[in-house]
Amino acid sequence: MTELYIIAIDFGTAYSGHAFSITARGAQIDPQVKRWGKEQGLDTPKTPTCILFNEYGEFLKFGYEARAAYTSMRGAEGKKHFYFENFKMALYDRELSSHVMIKAANGKTMKALKVFTEALRFLKDDALNTIAENTAGRKFIASDFIWVLTVPAIWDPSAKQFMREAATQAGIVTKETKDKLIIALEPEAASVWCKKLPADGFIKQKEDTVTLDQKPGTRYIVVDCGGGTIDITVHEVLDGGRLKELHKASGNDLGGQTVDRKFKEFLREIFCNGVWEEYETQYPSEAQKLMYEFTYYKQVDDEVQITCSYKLGMLAQNKKDIQEFFEMVSGALWDDGSITISKDRLRSFFDDSMKGVTECLTKILMKDLNIDYILLVGGFAESQIVRQHVNDQFGGECKVLYPYRPQEVILRGAIMYGREPGLVISRKCAFTYGFSALQRFDRFTHKEEKKVRTPVGELCSDLFVKLVEEGEDIECNETRKHILFPADQSSPAADFKFYRSESKNPVYVDDFGVEMVASLHVTLPYVAAGIDRKVKIEVKFGSTEIMATATDLATGLRGSTTIDFMTKGEYSS
Repeated sequence: MTELYIIAIDFGTAYSGHAFSITARGAQIDPQVKRWGKEQGLDTPKTPTCILFNEYGEFLKFGYEARAAYTSMRGAEGKKHFYFENFKMALYDRELSSHVMIKAANGKTMKALKVFTEALRFLKDDALNTIAENTAGRKFIASDFIWVLTVPAIWDPSAKQFMREAATQAGIVTKETKDKLIIALEPEAASVWCKKLPADGFIKQKEDTVTLDQKPGTRYIVVDCGGGTIDITVHEVLDGGRLKELHKASGNDLGGQTVDRKFKEFLREIFCNGVWEEYETQYPSEAQKLMYEFTYYKQVDDEVQITCSYKLGMLAQNKKDIQEFFEMVSGALWDDGSITISKDRLRSFFDDSMKGVTECLTKILMKDLNIDYILLVGGFAESQIVRQHVNDQFGGECKVLYPYRPQEVILRGAIMYGREPGLVISRKCAFTYGFSALQRFDRFTHKEEKKVRTPVGELCSDLFVKLVEEGEDIECNETRKHILFPADQSSPAADFKFYRSESKNPVYVDDFGVEMVASLHVTLPYVAAGIDRKVKIEVKFGSTEIMATATDLATGLRGSTTIDFMTKGEYSS
């Protein structure tokens, strides 16, 4: 194959999209980003991450079409349908399994895996159809492509595993072609694109401008300002344009949605005495429409006017004169059918999010990493308030840059990442990881309650055997090895517990802060009875996903290995 086929999917909290590249190997990549919203009179690089199912749980629509269909439904009809938006955050900072349920706008629940699978299936099919339309009708199938799926860098391994499972069920890859799916970290993808941009600013004025990746030693922070998360990574440019992570991924869940929540609290404050709650209950699709309209006002730093729906106004008027609702609310005025929000009150909606950004960046800059630039990317970075805040807080320490069309940066970078997944040559380990082990008991160093008597003598149980340490530099293809002993020497399978801690040197697996995060299941070849079986486990930490292989040292044969971060059952150590 002379061409390299790549499709990237940026599955965002608020908006999602895809891009593709079909170029000759070695040729310069020119990512093609799908444009959305033509039927709505729009032209955007992403479509809203919202999905609509009928009352029987059958997929209907995604994106702008789902939003339009749902917001046009009358009360009773809207309550029958399953409508989900901003559901990506259901995977953040929680224990996950394939049975996790999420709530739709009508209050009913559906399996999260089904919702994510159908959303990814739609994006996959739309990407393949878009490519066919732009390549004279050439027929492509999913297995023709390398797929890059972006996720937040601060996501837990269980969330990454969940997305890989959803992508597999959506038909993006199969178990046999799983290596064709690359999980990319959103701020890393943005970094890969941004390092190709001019070092003196992101508006290119002449072709011979020096780019960031032509200046080895340049250090920068990428702040991915998304709808759900603020996702931060720190990179140094090395010779040849490779990247080294200088600080482990950090961030929080205070993205653009936080501003939306503050706006809703503001509406609830105005339309008090149960008016707003009644409106949301009786007219859920209309309430959603009002929230959507606010999205466009988040980008400005000025007084704004939002049209109040007729039905919300009538519900309020039934309680008391509508002007009275505004008398005790600061920064709000009623203006002949519209709600006027003052500039200061609009800015106040951003307070929590901007405080979170400030805290994260301050912690990084206090570590004397000699940062040259802060790069703001993602849809939320289009906000004038966000840009001004970061400039005011940190512009004196380093140069703050915003790429042109920041909402497209992750998609474009993901395409480049698909060609060279090894561009980030090393990463900082976020946790200390290891296994549980038995060692000969030492009464001077071990706890008495950990002593167990065995045929080979007194041993200490539950010791934490460290494979990698929090904050350690790990190369992208680096593995760590450990020898484990199956509890049942004759069994064709073995299960081992996998632990992690934020502490650099945990002693026991039941120490405070240590948690069992995964089970390692190994299918082993048959061996004759009496053989002392040992299994060499090799764990790869330096990539975007933690992966493991196992070798039976008695036979030299490699067994089938699965590391499961979602199901945390009881297994033998």
